[in-house]
Amino acid sequence: MVQWQLPPEFSACVQSLSQLLDPRVRQRLEHIMLGVLFAQGRRTVASWLRAIDAGRDFKRYYYLLGSLGRNPCWVAAYLLGLVYSRVQPGQRVVVAIDDSPTKRYGPDVEGAGIHHNPTPGPSGQKHLYGHVWVTLALLAQHPRWGTIALPLLASLYIRAVDVKLLPSWYRWKFQTKLEQAAQLVQWLAASVKSRGKMLWVVADGAYAKRPFVQSVKNAGAVLISRLRKDAALWSVPEQPPAGQRRRGRPRIYGEQRISLAKRAGQKGGWQSLEVTLYGRTVVKRIKTFLATYYPACGLIRVVLVREETGWIAFFSTDPNATAAEILQSVADRGAIEQTFHDVKEVHGAGQQQLRNVWANVAAWNVCLWVYTLVELWAWDRSHADLCDRSASPWDDPQRRPSHADRCKSLRRCCLEHHFSRIATAVPCNRKIRDLIQQLARRAA
Repeated sequence: MVQWQLPPEFSACVQSLSQLLDPRVRQRLEHIMLGVLFAQGRRTVASWLRAIDAGRDFKRYYYLLGSLGRNPCWVAAYLLGLVYSRVQPGQRVVVAIDDSPTKRYGPDVEGAGIHHNPTPGPSGQKHLYGHVWVTLALLAQHPRWGTIALPLLASLYIRAVDVKLLPSWYRWKFQTKLEQAAQLVQWLAASVKSRGKMLWVVADGAYAKRPFVQSVKNAGAVLISRLRKDAALWSVPEQPPAGQRRRGRPRIYGEQRISLAKRAGQKGGWQSLEVTLYGRTVVKRIKTFLATYYPACGLIRVVLVREETGWIAFFSTDPNATAAEILQSVADRGAIEQTFHDVKEVHGAGQQQLRNVWANVAAWNVCLWVYTLVELWAWDRSHADLCDRSASPWDDPQRRPSHADRCKSLRRCCLEHHFSRIATAVPCNRKIRDLIQQLARRAA
């Protein structure tokens, strides 16, 4: 077994995640995360185990992934506590919900199926064979680097026709993406409510449907999403004067139909709003008004935004939310797309070549947890500590450190810490120490 040692603060976070695991296997979770960091080439589980030199003990790590994938919520709960302690969100906790596919190859891959391909590329491939992951990520505001999506937990979506192919003793119950997203929100809402905070959920327009919207409202959270241009909106019902209330419950929906196309086509009513989006202050032309919407089960705040290519509509289930807050939340949701890219490109999520469905669930979540832990480790570190672009004069030296830069910095700290222990035990010449530092930078 390779004795690479993680930095003390990173190792303490990993150990806190394994508190609920059996004492005999707790250290293996730290070894697996170490393998995710130091794996080379195609990021299969075998490459993880080669990076930590698991040797003949490799089967126990596969067993750990199989058991961990059955209930990853416990580890995610401890990770949420770490995020709270480091990021310290304000009174409002903003999270993003989205799904992302990963391609798979080979026969007998449990849970894999044919799904829509969101990035067809030059080949125009509309569908792909693989897994789809419904992921929940907390949107944290970094003081220097803007919005960063910290993934916490993910669920594997399996089509109904593919669920029938799973062994019966798995007892896998079919759930739609909306049901899985609602389950993730309910899991998080209990923790947020216990801390006395308000939960805001930002999702794509595909999730702005009644089952999910109603579940979010029942959990005491606020949903912000894109609104269909042909959405069936109604006016706000007029409330009778005090003391003249009629029999029966008050009306929820108004009597006048609202057309978004007509509202957007009218020249009057537009106003300029200065708002900070994607780290830049811009001026947007907007219209905002209250309406009632059946999928939202009542009153919503609608915001129309005029762009160069047309107009787009957003809504919030909190009518007291301002237009600036809604637009900022929608812009921050784009951070989860960057997270999906980094998890796949940097950590190789989806390349693990596992056939068991529970092991696949654990492998995807482990990649997400490593991503979040790396971001938390680099949260308070300076730009100079995380990246050095002196060897790349064509690059912008002040550019925001990427997730790959943070991973390289963490690996460099591990190697330097390991080599410094050797140099302390055996006195070394300065030239040898300089050579070791150069090798550490190259290896990282």
